[in-house]
Amino acid sequence: MNGGTQPVDVDTSADAAASPDSQTDGRTARSAKTRDAIADALLDLLADGQFRPTAREIAARADVSLRSVYVHFDDLEDLFCVAARRHYERIAPMLAPTPATGRLAERAHALVQQRFTLYRQTGGIGRATRLHAAFSPTLARILRDAHARARADLERVFASELQRLPGAKRENVVAVLDVLTGPDAWEILRDRNDLAADTAMQCVVDSIVLHLRADHA
Repeated sequence: MNGGTQPVDVDTSADAAASPDSQTDGRTARSAKTRDAIADALLDLLADGQFRPTAREIAARADVSLRSVYVHFDDLEDLFCVAARRHYERIAPMLAPTPATGRLAERAHALVQQRFTLYRQTGGIGRATRLHAAFSPTLARILRDAHARARADLERVFASELQRLPGAKRENVVAVLDVLTGPDAWEILRDRNDLAADTAMQCVVDSIVLHLRADHA
């Protein structure tokens, strides 16, 4: 025991000899990596259908201590908001604008295919985000912004049909299209009615085409 004196660990690694700035950069990088791991763990749990995971469950999934969750995030709402933004970064490449020219059926198919592919791949996360948005102003704002973009895209893709309608009628039609192409419609067709993915998509495409053509008849 060396006469009761405590052993001294001598760090002979490259980090010990590095400059203070280098050590700070290293700690910042490790902190960011841990923060990302925690956010990814939450997203993975949500994708698995665990919509209200505890901080302990998130820490276990990320392979970090429970304390790390609270060191890197103010609370679980803060974590959910960071995870939601990280999720959007993941799916952003899938959100390229669909064509606004061509036959109505072709445009409808392209838009529905894009949205339903997105819902199919991120269903659990989307459901959890909508659930928690009721208790989180930040998540509610993220959903409102996403919905505004989705609605604007409908107006862009079907502009040639919508522009022929009077104002009030046009608003009603856009609202119906919004419902047809939203995540709730996808879940009802797939889960409640047990339709195959291709069948569900074609049902919505047909409904869009029939609805827009009927409004121009």
